[in-house]
Amino acid sequence: MSESPHRTTRLSTRAVVVGGSLAGMLAAAAVRDHVDTVEIIEAHDLPEGPEARPGVPQAAHFHVLLSGGADAIEDLLPGTLKELLSAGANRVPMTTNMLIYSPEGWYRRWQRDSHYLITASRDLTDSVVRRQVLKDPRVSVRPHTKVTALLGSSQRVTGVRLRAADGTETDLTADLVVDASGRGSQTPRWLDELGIPGPAQDSIDSGIAYASRIYRAPVSTLNWPVISVQADPRRGEPGRTGGIVPIEDGRWHVSLIGTPGAQPTREAAEFEPYARTLRHPVVADLLSHAEPLTDVALTHSTVNRRSYYERLKSWPEGLVALGDSVAAFNPIYGHGMSVAALGAVALRTRLAALGLTDGLSRKAQRAIAKPVELAWSLAVGQDIHYETTKGRSAGTLDRLLQRYVSRLSHTATGSYRVATAMTEVLTLQSPGTALLRPSVLAAAVVGPLRPQLEGPTFTVGERGLLAEAGISLPGIAE
Repeated sequence: MSESPHRTTRLSTRAVVVGGSLAGMLAAAAVRDHVDTVEIIEAHDLPEGPEARPGVPQAAHFHVLLSGGADAIEDLLPGTLKELLSAGANRVPMTTNMLIYSPEGWYRRWQRDSHYLITASRDLTDSVVRRQVLKDPRVSVRPHTKVTALLGSSQRVTGVRLRAADGTETDLTADLVVDASGRGSQTPRWLDELGIPGPAQDSIDSGIAYASRIYRAPVSTLNWPVISVQADPRRGEPGRTGGIVPIEDGRWHVSLIGTPGAQPTREAAEFEPYARTLRHPVVADLLSHAEPLTDVALTHSTVNRRSYYERLKSWPEGLVALGDSVAAFNPIYGHGMSVAALGAVALRTRLAALGLTDGLSRKAQRAIAKPVELAWSLAVGQDIHYETTKGRSAGTLDRLLQRYVSRLSHTATGSYRVATAMTEVLTLQSPGTALLRPSVLAAAVVGPLRPQLEGPTFTVGERGLLAEAGISLPGIAE
């Protein structure tokens, strides 16, 4: 039988994702239902399991997945949270299972389950997401390969130029290119090569340094609280922050953080003494009973960087950037993974509405900018108040906003309503305007409804675990 003269041959569609990072995997998950194949271009090998991946220097420091980002990942990859928890990750309700010493005082452990953190090593989180994505036969990885240029014109990107490990160059066509290559993104240069002036960029550096170490916990880490002793930038002195995050395999991931003049070092002998200089000794007291399992990892790269792609007058079809390629945040705030996940959901939503049509790329880029903007305002809104910050200083409006946020934080130590409003925003589940609702404003005027706590409040069960381990901590509030 001859083929109908009216039948047309459907052309195969392909998306190319630059980078096999967490953001790259989530980008692949976002686009896989809208193209025939997805090819991830990765400069290194991708490990099979929860092992270190080259190009992720922050993996040595603790990571938390905010509930806004966790919900987004679950939306993209159903079953991922269950897989993470089965592999040893912890689900930490905020602030129910947290001991937070804010600049304004100790937060109460309000009973709430809607806002939470997922805590695990970055290697475990990456491996579970990677496994979920790569089990889809439509998604493949080309390792040991770099993208050196975009193909096409200032109106439309049609693919990428690749360079293999042996130096061989080839061109790969694509209907959509997603840059998820991270802080080292070359998109500004690639755009310039296509004749598109680069975007406006911001770089704000508080000079914070991170020192981190993994310990064998002296107590069970199942349902053990996250502990955070925060710096107070209002003091006009170098800031010191530290925290303990329970991760898989009965371990604690401990990070100590300081601004210039109070930066930690990589010397193991100085790690616990530094913890003793925090505003409260609870971190140091607990570490004195824990067994160090790793050397100290030190990182100075904590700059907030952002490219305002959404503001460009000209943006080519067929190109989208997300994750750290758009904005990289000071990791102290734990926004990176969650913003990447929310950006991937935004991309998928625009693809579902528009398909691979004209207008997709610009609309997707603007949608990706929305979660970036919230996280950027939260991170930069804190960092600019350190005297050592470079790139921007606090103006009058910034100081007024800080005073209001400080008032909210003070109120949250004794007000469930305000504590809930703040965690909604901090977990990227609500926009910053949620803090301006009339009920929140009124509660801030009234102030905390309960007196300040005098110290960290461990539960009866936690105190029992400490007692069984022979640990006595001074300054524990009942």
